[in-house]
Amino acid sequence: MNSSCPAFVIGKTVCLPLIRIPFYFSLRQSIFDDIPDTYVALAAPVLTFWLMSLMFHCLDISNWQWLNKYRIHESEEVKSKNLATPWEVARAVIFQNVSQTVVGLVWLTKSPEISAARCQSEMEALGRTMVLVVRCLFGEEIGMKILELWGPEMTHWLYWWGIPAAQILFALFVLDTWQYFLHRLMHTNQYLYQKIHSVHHELCVPYAFGAFYNHPFEGFLLDTLGIAIAERVACLSIRQVIFFFMYSTGKGVDDHCGYSFPFDPFQIISGNNSDYHDIHHQAIGIKSNFSQPFFVHWDVLLGTRMTRKDIQERREKVKTT
Repeated sequence: MNSSCPAFVIGKTVCLPLIRIPFYFSLRQSIFDDIPDTYVALAAPVLTFWLMSLMFHCLDISNWQWLNKYRIHESEEVKSKNLATPWEVARAVIFQNVSQTVVGLVWLTKSPEISAARCQSEMEALGRTMVLVVRCLFGEEIGMKILELWGPEMTHWLYWWGIPAAQILFALFVLDTWQYFLHRLMHTNQYLYQKIHSVHHELCVPYAFGAFYNHPFEGFLLDTLGIAIAERVACLSIRQVIFFFMYSTGKGVDDHCGYSFPFDPFQIISGNNSDYHDIHHQAIGIKSNFSQPFFVHWDVLLGTRMTRKDIQERREKVKTT
């Protein structure tokens, strides 16, 4: 312990050393001067979408020969197979950007004041909860030994790393679950597919700008409402929201980029990547690969996963019959 804390557990409370702020956190009230974090959270996904889409568009028009081995489709296929024009795509995406921002202004609440005192108070509350849990799991004697040895470090790690990471992962899981079952419903229900979801599938050959080319109702239900529910259920702070919004948007753009890069971090982190989602946009895989945008567990568990190997095996089977 330190000189100010003779012990971690003192009666019904805990004593913690002065807080140590990790590198990723700032006690500033706003990340950027004079711009509330709420506005940053609303602007971040829009900027992420257009900057990433512009980057991939530059690759599309670059004519760099070394890119050909990473393209999922030939460049000419975008023009010949897609039914929606670039202007129609841009118009739909801009509408979704605006509608998401408007909903966000209503949905997101003002973040509480950020201060060292508040962090210290929350850590002490967490420490008291941890004391109860450890005593319950290990008993009074062993539990107290664990707490005195590692109590402050455990509290610090849980508060700054463990709980925030778990919240983000839970938000990703909630959004994935929401989108899988709604996405699958839009393919199994003929009315929903023909009237709503078929708009997105006008892009048989996906490209980055078309990631959020949807019917307005689908854009609201699948993306805007899904992200809002995930954010609220996971109890994310406003700065976690900024990361969640940016990562979700970036992942969606990358999944439609039309390239299978071995060095793309989005494609390395998850098997649900541009190649995986591209299969869903093809006629042979339109009833498969509903999972989006992060994981593939629902496809695996519910038997709707299709890989390139599965496609090859089907084609070979057709040849032999």
